[in-house]
Amino acid sequence: MTDTDITSQAIDGMGPHGTKVGLLRVLGPAHVWALGVGIVLVGEYMGWNFAVGKGGAYAALIACWFAGILYSCVAMIDSEVTSTVAAAGGQYTQAKHIIGPLMAFNVGLYLTFAYTMLEAANAITAGYLIDQVAGMTGHQGGIDQRPFIILAIMFLAWLNYRGVLATLTFNLVITAIAFSAIIILFLSTSGVIGAGDMKHADLLAGQASLPYGWIGVLAAMHFGLWYYLGIEGTTQAAEEVRSPARSLPFGTLAGIMTLLIAATLTWYVCSGTLPWEFLGDGVNGSVAPLFDTARLSGSQALVWLLGIGTLFATLASANGCINDASRAWFAMGRDRYLPGWFGAVHPVYRTPYRSIVFLVPIALIFALGAPLDQVITFSILSGLLEYTFMPLNVILFRKKWPLATIKRGYEHPFHPLPAITLLALCSVTYFAVFLGYGTQLVAMIGFYIVVSLWFHFWRYRFVNRGAQFTMPWPRPEGY
Repeated sequence: MTDTDITSQAIDGMGPHGTKVGLLRVLGPAHVWALGVGIVLVGEYMGWNFAVGKGGAYAALIACWFAGILYSCVAMIDSEVTSTVAAAGGQYTQAKHIIGPLMAFNVGLYLTFAYTMLEAANAITAGYLIDQVAGMTGHQGGIDQRPFIILAIMFLAWLNYRGVLATLTFNLVITAIAFSAIIILFLSTSGVIGAGDMKHADLLAGQASLPYGWIGVLAAMHFGLWYYLGIEGTTQAAEEVRSPARSLPFGTLAGIMTLLIAATLTWYVCSGTLPWEFLGDGVNGSVAPLFDTARLSGSQALVWLLGIGTLFATLASANGCINDASRAWFAMGRDRYLPGWFGAVHPVYRTPYRSIVFLVPIALIFALGAPLDQVITFSILSGLLEYTFMPLNVILFRKKWPLATIKRGYEHPFHPLPAITLLALCSVTYFAVFLGYGTQLVAMIGFYIVVSLWFHFWRYRFVNRGAQFTMPWPRPEGY
């Protein structure tokens, strides 16, 4: 066994008097809400509008609601399983206990790639926004966005390094401001307060309603996921909340309800203000639709509010992504699915500091060198693979440990209907992704096949099998 495979407890997991240290249980349900909504709310500020380019504005609305059903199923399933398997790693730890090592390894990679790519997309958007603000203040010719991209990622990584309570309290404040900005924009432009500026009848008339027919609706499902991608990240806080059985279900379910409201209001104000051709073109058209909507409102106060909201949404999302990706990577290192060096906990700040630092250059490479739609697609595909695993996970969980055998913090209703619905919507979305990004889909699946073979034939020999099952559960039914 190599030096990198020494357990973190033997190196960095010791306190000043020889006591073992772990992650701190300091978070409440509001922090869980801030983690889930904070990661996702940037999807309302940018990215979802690629769905308009795929099928038109009405297709984006249909995709928004069907994706909302998909993520409601994700939130319900996650709330039940995670309130019972309350450990860092979220779905990775669930897969380790319920299905097996190979699935756990893949799920851990899905999580890490989904959040790291989303972090890169956020940094790209933050750089774009700063460039736009510079233009509004009289700076001619644009500015170099790269220093701001690097600064944003480095600052948030430093914040995560210093402690989870400060990190997610920061997320709570800026996420609440970003969500409030959407509400204020809706109230100010829809006619609820003052004169309304919405022009849905003119902008969505005739062919503009569904320019590519129903195949466009199907294609729009690809970016429809962007409205909600990342809400499942609340599971990564499982080992750091004070009361997992209460905080995780409450924060996750409140989060998906918040996002359903925000997504619908976002579509309404943007599609009623911006032409669908401009809204759906993320290259030469709208990169930050809510910000562009505010600029057309004629209100300088709304422009600044939505500019701040967009910046805060990108920072909150990148901040949460660093938190979640590092927890998944840390959990895999702690179990030696990856070198145990990554399983270190900082003896003072009680954070998985090596995992946080290791993932920073990966995010920077994609943020500085890849187009926004490609980065978003890589994040969506990794998330989609993870969601496909969840129906199997919860069905086996209910079969092996029925409701009467172990206590759950939350029991999701109508089982197995949410699992079947989730699997069906994932299948539709795979086809939607294949229509526009078939090469990326095949390449990513090929990548996961290769690393699965590497894990099976090489890495599994180093896995800490004694730590495979850590939950005090009875023997599974039928075993």
